[in-house]
Amino acid sequence: MIRRPLVVLDPVRSRLEGSAPTVLGEADDADDHFHDQCGVFAVYGHGEAANITYLGLHALQHRGQESAGIVTSDGEQLFAHRSMGLVQDAFSQEHLAKLPGRIAIGHVRYSTAGGSHIRNAQPFAVDYARGSLAVCHNGNLTNADEIRAELEQRGSIFQSTADTEVLVHLVALSSQISIEDRIGEALAKVKGAYSLLFMTEESIVAVRDPRGIRPLCLGILPGNKDAHVIASEPTAFDLIGAEFVRDVEPGEMLIIDASGMRSIRLEDKAQVQKCVFEYVYFARPDSRLDGRSVYEVRKALGASLAREHPIDADVVIPVPDSGVPAAIGFASERKIPFEMGLIRSHYVGRTFIEPQQSIRHFGVRLKLNPVAPILRGKRVVVVDDSIVRGTTSRKIVKMVRDAGAREVHLRISSPPTQWPCYYGIDTPTRRELIASSHSVEEIARYVTADTLGYLSLEGMLAAVGGPSGDPKAYCHACFSGQYAIPFVPTPGKRQMRLVGV
Repeated sequence: MIRRPLVVLDPVRSRLEGSAPTVLGEADDADDHFHDQCGVFAVYGHGEAANITYLGLHALQHRGQESAGIVTSDGEQLFAHRSMGLVQDAFSQEHLAKLPGRIAIGHVRYSTAGGSHIRNAQPFAVDYARGSLAVCHNGNLTNADEIRAELEQRGSIFQSTADTEVLVHLVALSSQISIEDRIGEALAKVKGAYSLLFMTEESIVAVRDPRGIRPLCLGILPGNKDAHVIASEPTAFDLIGAEFVRDVEPGEMLIIDASGMRSIRLEDKAQVQKCVFEYVYFARPDSRLDGRSVYEVRKALGASLAREHPIDADVVIPVPDSGVPAAIGFASERKIPFEMGLIRSHYVGRTFIEPQQSIRHFGVRLKLNPVAPILRGKRVVVVDDSIVRGTTSRKIVKMVRDAGAREVHLRISSPPTQWPCYYGIDTPTRRELIASSHSVEEIARYVTADTLGYLSLEGMLAAVGGPSGDPKAYCHACFSGQYAIPFVPTPGKRQMRLVGV
């Protein structure tokens, strides 16, 4: 085969539109949640691989809104397009038409490791001694800084600040022959959480970390048993009419090429610890992760919350959209009417101009507005999935009270978030997490709620795991501080240096 170089449709360069969006006013407070990490998607063996990947990424948009990218292969060379912004803005019909081939991988990103810049948009695609390689990643490599420093001392040059680029260098430097062996040797040197997609001119390799912290699943397209799809969540399959086959197992590597699909087990036999926050907030409610319906899990979280923190009230309302299933579960358990007392605007961009004259609760009102007739004179239970800094909760409680509520009782369908995450979720530092330094009573006073109740760690794990679930099978470090991978802090840095693994 004559080797041809990678074709980049939109060269990576410094430019005004590639810089991080500017947000004025209280936009950060208006979305005081842990931010979604990233979403990955792949298709092998379909004549419209780029179009299928575009649709798959659209279904995964909730997992990352900063940048999007697709790399395809026609069997001889790779074609790449990456851009800042949402999927529908990043790709036009013209862009997709210039991404030929029957193999593709794609990525939507929210920056966790690395900044918000076009140079950190994925998939990364490079030419190296053995051909062309593209890679995209959901998660964080928690020892990436150490490996990067070692590689730079050996002469490696990095073009991004994202931890994923470390993998590109490790694969390129491997002495192994096959792509799966090269990837396996590279992964033996890294620690952390990852669901990874690699692509060569002729194959796709998908890997889930041995603990299964980040989700990944396998599907097939109808009418073609050789057309495989891989995604962070199975909701991406629904949009394209693909059939869900199974979850990629923790510690499993799938190789898909002209000879079919084969599975390899990584050597690491770690305790499975899936991210519990996928069920609480990150995943779409219509997803199924490791056999569990996210929607049903969130209803169960709400019902458990109602049992742990009952309250006499007239109406239960959610903080939309993430609090809706839990609020339904809470209302059903307590036999209290459920209403949509807060209406969310779906047309809020990431950049806005705050009026010079102050508007009460301006940042929150961009996204949420109370329905006064539902709230006026009522004892109201407000259900949300989490409290991070507490700023949004405070404004929501005051907004509901200003709309005429007689009492406002805040209920949270997860435990207090006291610790940052180092496995692919963008979280504030511990100092910014209100629950790390304040009691529940102090938080209740701060958010001005009449009462505040968090779901217990035991209650959450029981609801997520189900009747036959193993509570040890979930990572809950952001609630408990019990990290799946032991570490010691590196002074002055949010990234952690691992020890004793």
